[in-house]
Amino acid sequence: MIPICVPTLGKKELDYVADCIKSNWISSKGQYVDEFERRFAEYCGCKYGVTTTSGTTAIHLGLLSIGLKRDDEVIVPSFTMIASVLPIIYCGAKPVLVDADPETWCMETAQIEKKINAKTKAIMPVHIYGHPCKMDIITEIARDRGLHVIEDAAEAHGAEYKGRKTGSIGDIGCFSFYANKIITCGEGGMIVTDNEEIAETARSLKNLSFPKGERTYLHRAVGYNYRMTNMQAAVGLAQLERIGEFVEMRRRNAKMYNDLLGNMDGITLPVEKEWAKNVYWMYSILIQPQFRKTRDQLVTRLKEKEIETRPFFIPMNTQPVFQDMRLFGVESYPVSEELSQKGLNLPSSSGLSERQIHEVCDAIKRCKQ
Repeated sequence: MIPICVPTLGKKELDYVADCIKSNWISSKGQYVDEFERRFAEYCGCKYGVTTTSGTTAIHLGLLSIGLKRDDEVIVPSFTMIASVLPIIYCGAKPVLVDADPETWCMETAQIEKKINAKTKAIMPVHIYGHPCKMDIITEIARDRGLHVIEDAAEAHGAEYKGRKTGSIGDIGCFSFYANKIITCGEGGMIVTDNEEIAETARSLKNLSFPKGERTYLHRAVGYNYRMTNMQAAVGLAQLERIGEFVEMRRRNAKMYNDLLGNMDGITLPVEKEWAKNVYWMYSILIQPQFRKTRDQLVTRLKEKEIETRPFFIPMNTQPVFQDMRLFGVESYPVSEELSQKGLNLPSSSGLSERQIHEVCDAIKRCKQ
């Protein structure tokens, strides 16, 4: 089986975790949590890092830290993973959707201003599958309208927009360290920011809103247990020490896929715009009618060859849970819906071998015949 995406782990991860166990620092206190926060924030080009239990909880803390409250609105892409939208709902606020850009598959910036009203509090660009959004446009709109920008960079560790790391461009960047991400802790997340007040608010909220520096059990705010363990941070720190290598491995994989699939009718390859550095968290393609097989037929054929794939995200406006909540009514987002129907993620692990990539591409070519 060629899996869709698995972590690349080494001896240092084991050594750091063993150090946690030997020292008895296995919970949310310990040197690895502090060091991981400091060094990941530094890698992104930010002053502060706050570890969390997941990318989802990182977004939730980010929204709470800007004061998002009931009936506020956050503009978010329709084409994203549901984890981008659920934290908005946790806050009692309303997600407001924009369609996807047909080239980058990220947020369509031309639609943002039409969705802004007096209730709008923030814009949440999502750097889909490792390609950055058009951040200059987004930040300019936010600045002119007095809005916050929260980057969902869960899929974009090391990606760059005009030379700046994703996560460092808005007010807050939110990352996931799930097992299939470019670097992983198994589970885990991180907020990065240059705003000390936001960082301190998030740090307090993730720790049940205990008073800073003391254990008085006197709480003045509703808090959450979103603490990363020292053992998770130990794995994350070991992974961070290799992040440049992992990014280049993903980009090497993408180049090989591009070379092997580039001349095939009916397949649209992922783009890398001139202002972007795409990290290809997932190597993602669209299956067009000229391919003569549907996306789902290709999935079945690849599965028979023991090649694991994933379909694209299902747009938020078509999610049954949100339809039951009557969140988006009869709104239509045609680009997002087309992407969902045609999109396919191919095996994308950093450690894919050349032989495996050739095997995947040969199987796709045989399916087309």
